[in-house]
Amino acid sequence: MNKYIISCCSTADLTKQHFDAREIHYICFHYELDGKQYADDLGQSLSFTDFYNAMENGAETKTSQVNADEFEAYFEPFLKDGYDILHVSLSSGISGVINSANIAKATLQEKYPERKILIVDSLAASSGYGLLLDKAADLRDAGLNITEVYDWLEQNKLTLHHWFFSTDLTFYIKGGRVSKTSGAIGNILHICPLLDMNSEGKLIPRYKIRGKRKVIQQIVKQMQRYAQNNSAYTDKCYISHSACLEDAKAVASLVTSTFPQLNGKVEINDVGTTIGSHTGPGTVALFFWGSKREK
Repeated sequence: MNKYIISCCSTADLTKQHFDAREIHYICFHYELDGKQYADDLGQSLSFTDFYNAMENGAETKTSQVNADEFEAYFEPFLKDGYDILHVSLSSGISGVINSANIAKATLQEKYPERKILIVDSLAASSGYGLLLDKAADLRDAGLNITEVYDWLEQNKLTLHHWFFSTDLTFYIKGGRVSKTSGAIGNILHICPLLDMNSEGKLIPRYKIRGKRKVIQQIVKQMQRYAQNNSAYTDKCYISHSACLEDAKAVASLVTSTFPQLNGKVEINDVGTTIGSHTGPGTVALFFWGSKREK
């Protein structure tokens, strides 16, 4: 069996310790904070606390994806060492980074024709993207070869569900995803939008719910509705949050009581600086395996 590595972008929003423990390699996106450039390196260069505090205090953010040259420099050492590469990319529905990966693949495939470079469009983001990578690592550790893992991901990636809510519409307004009028009214009335990721890997608003307590209940109801085996769900569940750990813990507690057969504890991660640049503080996201996602 040929040796292969599993790879992703830092936007999978797992910890460095998690990536290292599962032998998942990653390449970092980039962002700017008030004009200063950083790598989206899982909070190592700038802590998530400092990042979100800066946003709350009015700092300007800008993100940039990995370019083809960076991918080529990142992939080539693995190929030189005799490894095939399975790279799972951030959803094409929210980023064009997969195009950079494919350009690098085309260049390197000519140079290393004996090596496999397989690229998967995850149609996923944040720790949902991370949950997909964790499953890929499970399959690799169970003995599946690179093609078998690739095929499984392509066949099953749309059974990975993403549900998001935000208790602060400030950055949704700033980014143009919510109009100023709707956002102002929403903030006054404590409206919390509940969104999910559709079959094209795009974030779609589904419900407008008034009040944090109700939206926490509703996001778990969506898991009851769509999860494999409903309340008898037995797989893993991940949550990510942007500077609202107590809200994330409240969702995790309700998930734990609602789904007593979970595989391990609910894992809570930070929304990283790339995704967080667009959501701002106050977002909680819930990820689980379920029925095939709809459009």
